[in-house]
Amino acid sequence: MIAIIGATSTIGNALLHRFIELDVPARALSREPEKLRAQLASKKHAVVELAAADAADPDSLRAALRGASQLFLSMANSPRQVEWETAIIRMAKEEGVSHIVKISSPVYREVAPVEIAKWHQQIERALAASSLTHTVLRPYAFMQNLLRLSKTISSDRFFQATMGETPCNFIDCRDIADVAAAVLTRPELAGQAYTLTGSEVFSYPQIADKLSGLLGQKINCINVEAKVLRNDLIQFAGMPEWMADHVVEIQAMAMALPEQPTNTVKRLLGREPRTLDDFLQENIGAFR
Repeated sequence: MIAIIGATSTIGNALLHRFIELDVPARALSREPEKLRAQLASKKHAVVELAAADAADPDSLRAALRGASQLFLSMANSPRQVEWETAIIRMAKEEGVSHIVKISSPVYREVAPVEIAKWHQQIERALAASSLTHTVLRPYAFMQNLLRLSKTISSDRFFQATMGETPCNFIDCRDIADVAAAVLTRPELAGQAYTLTGSEVFSYPQIADKLSGLLGQKINCINVEAKVLRNDLIQFAGMPEWMADHVVEIQAMAMALPEQPTNTVKRLLGREPRTLDDFLQENIGAFR
């Protein structure tokens, strides 16, 4: 049995659906199991169990982990992430879980510090100290996060960034889920750290050009100072300060540490990663 923490997240939900396709027994943990049940109503999912569990309720987590042999750990970023994930690792070991697959982040670098990457680094250390077999997936920017730009694109035909022409790695969350499924079902892949990207890098102005072509209207990427973007994310997008800081920090990281695609997805899955062109085409309705 494979337990999935984060089954309603973009990656976790894609993994859950992949397991249904593969007929792999899984237990989906969620604070809102009824929400998951509704999502799965149209699918046959005899191999999937749904369990109510909350990071703030250790007893519910412990009960939901009982009997699982492997754990997929993908929690939403939060200031309490280190506390919660390290507690989950400890519980998993106590309940007999033998392998944990964790969604992490690009490696923390002092030259371009990203606070959330530092949190993940601490959690990875806890994993290493646990003596459990563990696999770490370190994806770069999610294509799905580009959907956050849709509000200003659809209303005013622009979006903001701070990176100028700097290229950035992007990856479709479904590819991350497919890699996780491979690692959880092929023991020979376990016990490694994998850096995950798409097959190409793109600057935000290039993404604006792609959207312009698909929409038939000019979309502008406006380059602004980091403090301006941070303020707008807080004031107009309603982001908490720590999340706005993260957006600014990862863009600064891309400028300080030039990004290049890896071949990890192709090597593990035997196919090319999903492309940004396909993702934008598939989701173009969100930007209209």
